[in-house]
Amino acid sequence: MSKIKIVGATGCPTGIAHTFMAEEALKKAAEKLGVEIKVETHGQVGVENELTKAEIQEADGVIIAADKDVNAGRFVGKPTIDVSVGQGIKDAENLIQQIIDGKALPYKGNGSSSSSDAAEEESSEGGSGVGRTIYKHLMNGVSHMLPFVVGGGVLIALSFLFGIHSANPDHEQYNEFAAFLNSTGGVAFGLMVPILAAFIAQSIAQRPGMIAGFVGGVIANDGGAGFLGGIAAGFIAGYIVVLLMKLFKSLPQSLEGLKAIFLYPLIGILLTGGAMKIIVGPMTTINEGMMNFLSNFQDSNPILLGLIVGCMSAFDMGGPVNKAAYLTGTALLSDGNFYFMAGVSAACIAPPLIIAFATVFFRKYFNEQERNAGILNFILGSTHITEGAIPFAAKNPLVVIPILMVGSSISAILTYLFNVQVPAPHGGFLVLPVVTNAILWVVAILIGSLVAAFIYGAYKKRSYLKNEVGVEDAA
Repeated sequence: MSKIKIVGATGCPTGIAHTFMAEEALKKAAEKLGVEIKVETHGQVGVENELTKAEIQEADGVIIAADKDVNAGRFVGKPTIDVSVGQGIKDAENLIQQIIDGKALPYKGNGSSSSSDAAEEESSEGGSGVGRTIYKHLMNGVSHMLPFVVGGGVLIALSFLFGIHSANPDHEQYNEFAAFLNSTGGVAFGLMVPILAAFIAQSIAQRPGMIAGFVGGVIANDGGAGFLGGIAAGFIAGYIVVLLMKLFKSLPQSLEGLKAIFLYPLIGILLTGGAMKIIVGPMTTINEGMMNFLSNFQDSNPILLGLIVGCMSAFDMGGPVNKAAYLTGTALLSDGNFYFMAGVSAACIAPPLIIAFATVFFRKYFNEQERNAGILNFILGSTHITEGAIPFAAKNPLVVIPILMVGSSISAILTYLFNVQVPAPHGGFLVLPVVTNAILWVVAILIGSLVAAFIYGAYKKRSYLKNEVGVEDAA
């Protein structure tokens, strides 16, 4: 009997960690169950290990473990399991078993790969509901936005090495190279909202949606509606273009080119622009109100703010709750508030360091694979990659996640109390030269990480000793 063949596609918003962790989990589970699998990854560098039409055709089933657009229209009619990337990491063996047992339902759609058909796809019963569909569209925008945020933000931060006013030609601190760094980074950073809107719309309505989404994002950005306005613009543009696709579906096939080049862009941009003109005012008010609230909250009660930021950042380590805190910090950076992001960064750096320190100080209570992964977490944590803690949290989330939340909260609270400023949206300790009160920031992160590491280590020790007693009783 020939081996069952499965193909998969993984993708997470950042395209750095979750994507490849899900790929590895699926491959290990397939090997264990004696199944042949090929997994396509949608990382930050693009699509790798791309599936061919023949491989999809020959496959007995498909596993989509993604929180972003992975061109799922290719899998129409194939037995498909469609889950979040996190579930792909935690539950890979069960997902493959469902394919083996024939429990996967055919992915729905009309079988065409055109833009309009892809936009009209519906998820299979094994797939997602409306909430997750919206989340995937949003995360597709976030995924494409992040490189602009990180690249531009770090360049702006580096310009501050020459002085906080080094980009101002009228100030004595002015430096031509610093001004170049600042302006170049500002261009990239300024594209954050239009790119977010464009790729939300692209996820909904493919390429025609992206055009209207980008224009809507520019309107939101110029009007002061910020990233909330960008999110609204992306969804408005995407669904306007989907509506246009349905309205123009009856036109002759010979006019397909006219639709793509003329009708969709023209009418899509017109209607999106009209909608944005109506909502950009209220969205700007909401955006400014949220920023002011958080800024005031930071000054009046940094302990409570640190607790909220710490819990959000460690709750799902790169998931939607974590991203909500991160995107808020990013938006505040563009308004010149460098305090909020300092707490977010500290809270995101802490979880991998908690794991790393625990595996060092309580080495005896971790197996060899865990100890090796723990050492890697020193690198991941130091570079602001929170996802390194996920494999440890997944083994006992009800215990480990609260411990990580404690450590992240302590680090965030101390960061706010120490009045630290971080002008870069990513990079971890690599951006220390541009951090205000950098030593105190490192101290805050280390205190939170060590406290939680010893709590986690004590839990592992207790579990280890309890298991030993059980073995002795059995003997």
